[in-house]
Amino acid sequence: MDRLGDIFQKGGPFFMINTFFLALVIGLIVERAMYFLGKGHINAGAFLDQIKRLLAANNIDRAKKLCDATSAPIARVAKAGLGKIHRGEAAVAQAMEECMIDVTPEVKVRIGALWSMANITTLTGLLGTITGLIATFAAVGGADPAERQKALSDGIAEAMYNTAFGLGIALLCMIAHLLLSTASKRVMADLEGFSLKFENMLGDGKESKG
Repeated sequence: MDRLGDIFQKGGPFFMINTFFLALVIGLIVERAMYFLGKGHINAGAFLDQIKRLLAANNIDRAKKLCDATSAPIARVAKAGLGKIHRGEAAVAQAMEECMIDVTPEVKVRIGALWSMANITTLTGLLGTITGLIATFAAVGGADPAERQKALSDGIAEAMYNTAFGLGIALLCMIAHLLLSTASKRVMADLEGFSLKFENMLGDGKESKG
């Protein structure tokens, strides 16, 4: 703890600013991770099989209640389609497409901000590096040898701490951006695949009845 306190003391104002940015980044990553592991997560294949069995039994209301049991985007898209099932395949497809447009921002929200935060924290760390070096040269110029050594040590420490901290946060942002972008693409692929299979299922059902 003493070591950590010493780093914060020597890091200077830009180190503190990057600490605030780090808290924002961690909060964003945790929120998005919880979304993809919780609210946004569902087994699309198993869910479609459940819907298929309920529709085969002509139990549309139960299928809608199944969709209400979760707030996952796939369930909301399915419910939108189920709400128009009596109006034909075209109406179902349109309703599902409109719902996909509505849920897409929810899936992708704030992920792009991580890339911006990577750039911001790098630049903030660089500013801390530059101000630390400027303070070092200013202090060294008119100081006696004993004070000069301490000023030089403190200034270089501030510069290096800011550089390392800014780059470390930027690396965290980039890794998180990669993982969360992959998760969002997987959800969108599941949505598109589910929508297509749902429409095909309705078409196959009508053909078998005919």
